[in-house]
Amino acid sequence: MKRKIIHIDREKCNGCGQCVAACHEGAIRMSGGKAELVSDVYCDGLGACIGECPVGAITIEEREAEAFDAGAVARLAAAIRPGGGNGGGCPGLKAFAFGPAAPVPASRGEKPTFSAGSEESHLRQWPVQLHLVPVQASWWEGADVLLAADCVAVALPGFQERLVKGRRIALACPKLDDTSGYVDKLAAILAGNDVRSLTVARMQVPCCGGIVHLAQEAIRRSGKDVPMAVLVIDHRGAVAG
Repeated sequence: MKRKIIHIDREKCNGCGQCVAACHEGAIRMSGGKAELVSDVYCDGLGACIGECPVGAITIEEREAEAFDAGAVARLAAAIRPGGGNGGGCPGLKAFAFGPAAPVPASRGEKPTFSAGSEESHLRQWPVQLHLVPVQASWWEGADVLLAADCVAVALPGFQERLVKGRRIALACPKLDDTSGYVDKLAAILAGNDVRSLTVARMQVPCCGGIVHLAQEAIRRSGKDVPMAVLVIDHRGAVAG
């Protein structure tokens, strides 16, 4: 199958090894003082390692390659860290709970109740998913645009008040979505409309870094100098960067 996958230019590679640490699927290793791709099946093609390369030796190419195999990644992680459970692979897949705990319903089977609250919705458009939003729409004109990873809306307290208010929004998941057309679509939105600024909100897990690379490449392809800001949210909802 033909798909996106990393390419490492060994002539440019200086052997720093930063990409090895950045790739949480274990797709890159050092060999002969240079970085190399271990196997196609370990590379998801999102390019989280690209931003860690100080010499620009890693790029994304589209070629015939074996499909990404999450099971193979898990087996590799287990082989490297015996008994490690979720010690390998993408940290964003690690399951854990933290307080405060949600209240328990008074009785088994009782439906939860929700307060209507007094907050208004600041959403001023529909749809909101990047693969569904139109390229041309009146709401893009003069807009401050928010490109947010799906999990940000759940993790960040006051997401609507703090990020959606006053902005037009597109949601995406750089890990689970088919992102093959995302760069071109966002580039077309930026090129074809008078977008004032772009804010990218991502989670503090390496696999979410792909949404930043996506936005940077879209701006480059649009040919416009759109100001971009990046907001990083940790799993407790705090702004980490």
